[in-house]
Amino acid sequence: MDHPTHIHEADIWIDRIRRNGKEIIKNTLYAGIAIFVISYGGLYTSIRLFPDFFIDYINPVFNSDGSRDLYFYLHPFVLALSLSVFWNRFRKMFGGNKVKIGIEFGVVYAFVALVPIMWITYAAMDVEFQMVATWLIYGLFQSSIAGMIFALFNPYSVK
Repeated sequence: MDHPTHIHEADIWIDRIRRNGKEIIKNTLYAGIAIFVISYGGLYTSIRLFPDFFIDYINPVFNSDGSRDLYFYLHPFVLALSLSVFWNRFRKMFGGNKVKIGIEFGVVYAFVALVPIMWITYAAMDVEFQMVATWLIYGLFQSSIAGMIFALFNPYSVK
């Protein structure tokens, strides 16, 4: 039969990683730095402008003892790595100028990944809908920034 074996499919993925590994790492670093700077700058500004909203975070649900702060600060790079792999595989699907590509990339990610996780988070945790909605907007913003960075450093358009 002409059906590919699982080993053959694994070889295809390994070959793809070899061919695109440097680009994925480069994209991860660029997007991770951009997401880190813009997100934490925006977070700092938001706390100053809307302190009442952030009162909800003084809650035992949120870890505030500092023992896992490193995970918090590494999040932009973990997100950027995941988005970079997604970009590497599907960038041919996005067209237009760099801003449009970034926003479209962010919307696709938000719809596919964030909406389901925000839905279950709201259903399972004792958090306000407003808080979950801001997480969705924050994730959309971060993924759109990553999409713009990817489009800037890896221009590819078939449309």
